[in-house]
Amino acid sequence: MSGLLTTQSALFASAGGASFIGTAIYTALVLAVIFGLLAYAKKGITSRVIKNPLTQLSEQLYLFVENMCVGIIGPHGRKYVPFIGTLWLIIFFGNLIALFFGFSPTASLGFNLGLALTSIAYVQYEGIKQNGLIGHLSHFAGPKMGIAMILINILIFVIEIVSELMKNASLSLRLYGNIFGGGQAVHEMNKLGESIYVPAGEFLMPVKLLTVVVQAMIFCLLTCVYISLVTHPHDEEHEDHAGDHSHTAAAHA
Repeated sequence: MSGLLTTQSALFASAGGASFIGTAIYTALVLAVIFGLLAYAKKGITSRVIKNPLTQLSEQLYLFVENMCVGIIGPHGRKYVPFIGTLWLIIFFGNLIALFFGFSPTASLGFNLGLALTSIAYVQYEGIKQNGLIGHLSHFAGPKMGIAMILINILIFVIEIVSELMKNASLSLRLYGNIFGGGQAVHEMNKLGESIYVPAGEFLMPVKLLTVVVQAMIFCLLTCVYISLVTHPHDEEHEDHAGDHSHTAAAHA
């Protein structure tokens, strides 16, 4: 058993140079696990009383993601639950695979950068969709300060654009550093324990399990924060006002 664990950690240590095909295989494994679990969880939805534990767990996960979106983005955050939920599942199971296999997609910088680009691109899409291209770009320039201060607005615009681009590095490097670094730490500790035939690195398993959850949550939390900065609850406010008027009219009637 210790030999198997040592071999896995050794594979993980060399995973920084994993090929595109290797990363694709592990990504396919993550997706297969996700779709398999979702298909099994779906079976318990047809009955009035949900007895399937996986279905109950899936419901709790949905409520967790929904509360995260609504709490950070606002009432209109519910429309982003599918996107944030998808990110959560991919990152969580990608991280989880690192506990049992020699490599995981989230231990690849390229994979994490792809996730970050997808997240930031979606944020820009939502910003342009709600505010228009000019309106979305203008918020990078800060508050309007008149013609005399236009150079300040240009400077703010450049700084904000650089900051927006750096979000990709922030999201990807944080996830990569924690998952790949954790695998490296296990590998090095296992090497220290080889002389006494004890896989010392496996004592880090509780910490790595916590990292699996925390890193998925941080990525999704930051994505929610970025969405909240470029969107506003237009439709919900309109519906609320319409509801208030109808209640007032009904009261007078």
